[in-house]
Amino acid sequence: MTSEEYFQLGNEYRKKGDWQHALDNYMEAIALNPESPAVEAKKLLEDILNFYNKDAYNP
Repeated sequence: MTSEEYFQLGNEYRKKGDWQHALDNYMEAIALNPESPAVEAKKLLEDILNFYNKDAYNP
């Protein structure tokens, strides 16, 4: 798959609320293309998770 396809798949997972799969796909997109829009999408999703699930990242 291409970086763009991983990015789009990540967006689909994000819309469904499956945030872990969204992050996984964003990371794949970034690995293939460090300039991918997935960089910003991943950052925004991590900010949301940090806000709503503070304990998920700080057990």
